[in-house]
Amino acid sequence: MALIVQKYGGTSVGSVERIQNVAEKAVQFRKQGHDLVIVVSAMSGQTDRLLGLAREIHERPAGRELDVLLSTGEQVTIALLSMALQQRGCPAVSYTGGQVHILTDSAHNKARIQDIEGARVRRDLADGKIVVVAGFQGVDEHGNITTLGRGGSDTTAVALAAALNADECQIYTDVDGVYTTDPRVEPQARRLGRITFEEMLEMASQGSKVLQIRAVEFAGKYGVPLRVLSSFEDGPGTLISLEDEDMEKALISGIAFNRDEAQLTIAGVPDQPGVAYNILGPISDANIEVDMIVQNVGADDTTDFTFTVHRNDYDKAMELLTDVSRKLGGRTVEGDKKIIKIALVGVGMRSHAGIASKMFKALADEGINIRMISTSEIKVSVVVEEKYLELGVRALHDAFGLAEAAEDEADVKAKI
Repeated sequence: MALIVQKYGGTSVGSVERIQNVAEKAVQFRKQGHDLVIVVSAMSGQTDRLLGLAREIHERPAGRELDVLLSTGEQVTIALLSMALQQRGCPAVSYTGGQVHILTDSAHNKARIQDIEGARVRRDLADGKIVVVAGFQGVDEHGNITTLGRGGSDTTAVALAAALNADECQIYTDVDGVYTTDPRVEPQARRLGRITFEEMLEMASQGSKVLQIRAVEFAGKYGVPLRVLSSFEDGPGTLISLEDEDMEKALISGIAFNRDEAQLTIAGVPDQPGVAYNILGPISDANIEVDMIVQNVGADDTTDFTFTVHRNDYDKAMELLTDVSRKLGGRTVEGDKKIIKIALVGVGMRSHAGIASKMFKALADEGINIRMISTSEIKVSVVVEEKYLELGVRALHDAFGLAEAAEDEADVKAKI
């Protein structure tokens, strides 16, 4: 018998039929003797519909009122799911984020969880009830409804699991786990039985859309075992947990990529203290996030400075960089929106040399030129031309043998 927190996303509860399927799955878990807390998102499309209504009324609605509106999407789902459970003779109770006192800061539309009062949920669990909680939302110290931003239901589930000291937090979605890379790009991609928090964080930050970064950070901080599972087919999914001794065996766990990159270069600016700040200061002040950075110093006491931003920020960043170049006396400003980033991720990099050189050779053998390189303890990222995305991912997937059979499924189940 275990305490399990399950989260179902918008696709998983996108219709009455699918809500009924979730209820059936929950009843089976309850029959096995498990205590169960279920966190749900709004039904698929509901949040966008509510946003559309808001913008028909006001072009820039106040954050507080927008949160009041958007929070109703999850309220519909928790009520319907609780009804479905009760109709099956399973005691259930639904709560909004405020009712279970998920305390957040007051940053409307992007609030962060500060504390959760779990006593009410524990009492209901002790009474044999399944507790259904609205994801994505909370309440600030003044009693105002807040929302956590897109994907906030993942964070709600992990935070509840941490507060309740749950045995596992299960994230149900439309995929059956975390794969070595996107199967739509590399058909030979395989599902991972297990991956570390660190690896999942890197995969998420490099473009993998399976889990929200904030949820993985929360799980890693509080040591909450996470499992990614499919809502539509049975299987063991992928367990995300702390690193153990066996994990050193895998050199590379996966390949992530990001299509939303853009590159900018300012050339010929004076090589002097403060030049990096003078270049990136205005970019930061405009709330534009910078990803990779490369600086090259020339023999003529000038420097070239290249960095990447999200593609949506390219035009604004180019405008700011052009102004900076004028002020600093730079030679040229250039940019390119047709680039992508590919990253190798694996804790095995810590104890094995030659990963980067093997990556570079695999790309070179396919005639793929590398524009920028960034590394961390368990990641190597490169920027290449957009047209080489599929070729690059497939070449690396093959070079590192990621399509080969890993551990037998029974062995994976035995370990977890």
